[in-house]
Amino acid sequence: MSVTSRYKEAWEGFWQEAPDRVGAVLWDAEPALTAGIHLALFEPHLSETALPVVDLGCGNGTQTLFLADRFPRVTGLDLAPAAIARARRSDPDGQVRFTVADATEPAAVRRLHRELGDAQVYLRSVLHQCEPEDRRLVAAAVATLVGERGRAFVVEPAADAGRILRELARHPDGPPPKLRAVLTHGIGPAVMPDAQVPELFLAAGLDVLASGDMPLTTTEYLVDGTRVELPSQWLVVGRTG
Repeated sequence: MSVTSRYKEAWEGFWQEAPDRVGAVLWDAEPALTAGIHLALFEPHLSETALPVVDLGCGNGTQTLFLADRFPRVTGLDLAPAAIARARRSDPDGQVRFTVADATEPAAVRRLHRELGDAQVYLRSVLHQCEPEDRRLVAAAVATLVGERGRAFVVEPAADAGRILRELARHPDGPPPKLRAVLTHGIGPAVMPDAQVPELFLAAGLDVLASGDMPLTTTEYLVDGTRVELPSQWLVVGRTG
């Protein structure tokens, strides 16, 4: 089973049409405000820092390249070829192995695990954008990739983030440009109860080692110049026994 063709086509269309410049995409915030903050929460739980790192749902690779400056082996995966093409263009020195892959295809995930061995996984704002029936498969992919020794850092917008985005979308002048670009392709935050996030990983056989709440920074601004931040929850998951 794999994600629906509609879902793949939506993401491919989005990345083909999105402006190819830093910060042009809603969630493409600078790493100092995203992966850098997440890494500070993640690193204390990494007992084996030499393991490879997988950025699952890497998009255009902004956060992946940040991780590659801090870990020796980093792989970025995304199901949209257009996203991977952009990521490769932003990495002329080939620091990262960028690969087109569908995390809901168990055979492909197992093959990657055989190549890499146990890995640390970074999963940012992926589950809420998945079709509901595919979230279990993505969590299972994370469990496969971390194996026995790896850990995963997962951050997802909280359910209340959907309310904020819906309010922005209903503005009398229309949605802000970057949100409009996402909605135009039929991509939007699905309703996912906050409790579902840890439940997905527990069902996949992983333990929740740490968790918390934090703002998730976007690249969009309100008319008064305030940057849009979305409430989010984060987890560190892995096997402990």
